[in-house]
Amino acid sequence: MNYYDEIKNKLIDNEIYAKVKDYSKERHRVITYFEIGKLLSEAGNKYGESIIKNYSIKLMIEVGKNYNERTLRSMRQLYFCFKDDFWKPVVSKLSWTNLLVIMPLKSQNKMYYYAKQCLIYNLSKRQLQEKIRNNEYERLDENTKIKLITQDNIDIKE
Repeated sequence: MNYYDEIKNKLIDNEIYAKVKDYSKERHRVITYFEIGKLLSEAGNKYGESIIKNYSIKLMIEVGKNYNERTLRSMRQLYFCFKDDFWKPVVSKLSWTNLLVIMPLKSQNKMYYYAKQCLIYNLSKRQLQEKIRNNEYERLDENTKIKLITQDNIDIKE
């Protein structure tokens, strides 16, 4: 028995399992935040804008400090930005941190371009911010932009 190889294989298996588990947890978080964003939108329509502040105060006490007003507003923004059926398969594959970087971009084409870049190249938050800071999308010619947006060169379907 080669103990080193056994140890190495176990560690590699553990790393793979951890990454799969992290991806699954992150995907669940994004889907949950999207659903919460929808509920916050509906509650805001019914009870007014101040409901988010009221909910955040209660949630921070009962669930945890992470659920402050800013976070709840980001969840609602997630829903508003990506509520179209077209976005759902893409959004569920992105991390929450990357979504927080993409949402302020406003332009649907720009958001979709950077979302696709995240999926194709598995970008970290910093890498994504660097692409945006360098105006990568804006530097593309119009024909390339149209091609990239309309052509699905990645599999976004489940």
